[in-house]
Amino acid sequence: MSTKFIYGLLIMLSFSLMSSTCSKDDDINTNDNSVEINQIKATVQSGSWRITSFIDSGTDETSHFTGYSFTFNSNGTLTASNGSNTFNGTWSVTDSSNGNDDSNSNSDIDFNIYFATPANFNDDLTEDWDIELYNSTKIQLIHVSGGNGGTDTLTFEKI
Repeated sequence: MSTKFIYGLLIMLSFSLMSSTCSKDDDINTNDNSVEINQIKATVQSGSWRITSFIDSGTDETSHFTGYSFTFNSNGTLTASNGSNTFNGTWSVTDSSNGNDDSNSNSDIDFNIYFATPANFNDDLTEDWDIELYNSTKIQLIHVSGGNGGTDTLTFEKI
């Protein structure tokens, strides 16, 4: 074997190894959402909220929740009450980053709501929502359905 052939083989092997070991998927996600998660939690725990908009795949169903006041408790429980009826559920804010998203948006943070009953609370509100916007008086959430591709939006405003 010639020396040129051996050097050429070594160079090709080196490039092959370098290209197989460097990958965007190997990047470590350094985004720490814990500060923002704590801010969101503190915001929603700071009073009572009402649903001012619920759009279910293009259909306005806000009226399903008219008159209900929502309280997000620090222990993860959620209470919805209209004076006559009270329904209990749970809520949480979690980091759903998977290490492949380089954005610094709230899309890596899920606002999770769960109600077992009544049926419209369970069907409409029980979801892992993405946060579009939050401030001291408004929280806008969105969920794109994996099944039918429909988009739901939910807006809470502080009472």
